[in-house]
Amino acid sequence: MPSPRRSVLRLIALIGALAPAAAFAASPAADARDVSREMIVGDPAAPVGGDPKGDVTIVAYLDYNCGFCKKSAPALEKLVRTDGKIRLVYKDWPILAESSVAGAKIALAAKYQGKYEVAHRALMSLPGGNVAQAKMLAAVASAGVDMARLQADATAHESEMVALLKRNDAQARGMGFVGTPVYLIGPLLVAAAPSYEEFRDAVAKARARQR
Repeated sequence: MPSPRRSVLRLIALIGALAPAAAFAASPAADARDVSREMIVGDPAAPVGGDPKGDVTIVAYLDYNCGFCKKSAPALEKLVRTDGKIRLVYKDWPILAESSVAGAKIALAAKYQGKYEVAHRALMSLPGGNVAQAKMLAAVASAGVDMARLQADATAHESEMVALLKRNDAQARGMGFVGTPVYLIGPLLVAAAPSYEEFRDAVAKARARQR
């Protein structure tokens, strides 16, 4: 039986062979369907948290090397938990470093074993920027992600994950985003790292506008 360290090293090699961020950047002729409102809010491949039938949808464009994303992550998690009626759509948008792509792929691969949010929380809890892949993998392993399954899913679903990252990138660039995090809260756009109270107030405003 291979040691955990050897398994992690094999997975590092796999993730390291994936295309850099520039490779999934959308072309000017990106498919209009990919950047439609329906795909921004309801891409069937995008991980979803909270209440799938919530009355307010938050679409979160994030990078696992983004300090502001990490700052606002606990507040967003608390909001979704305490509100109870929010549908949260995760949009991995790895634009800050090569390791951002690795982080996005690790989280998305965990989705296939039903542990996207487990991996997401583990990656967001890592301090600093440009986090090494080994630290990312160790964090998700410690959080309870099956690493052998993760490796198998990363290989089997690579094309699907790259296609999703391309769509996320096309959407973000099409809307003129220049960095992370960006939160679409109902009809509102918040390009900042809100506190719990600021998230809560934005959701209240979104609900009022939707009435």
